[in-house]
Amino acid sequence: MTKLLSAMVVASFALLGAAMAQGTCESRAVDKNGKALVGAAKTSFLTKCRREACEPKAVDKNGKALTGAAKKSFLQKCEREA
Repeated sequence: MTKLLSAMVVASFALLGAAMAQGTCESRAVDKNGKALVGAAKTSFLTKCRREACEPKAVDKNGKALTGAAKKSFLQKCEREA
């Protein structure tokens, strides 16, 4: 019973972390004066933020970094979903 309960707690934290991660790029899109970015500046910032968030996840099942077309494909999919 305790194993089931602890698994549920871990799963809930994982879901909460995923939900929080989605808003991080949007919430950090502010200029040095604290105002929200708009237009091309916001688009550029969000693109860079999503790319930096997906870059460390681009690894194969053996833990090696992806390269070439596999990396490009993975990053495009990851950035679309982020």
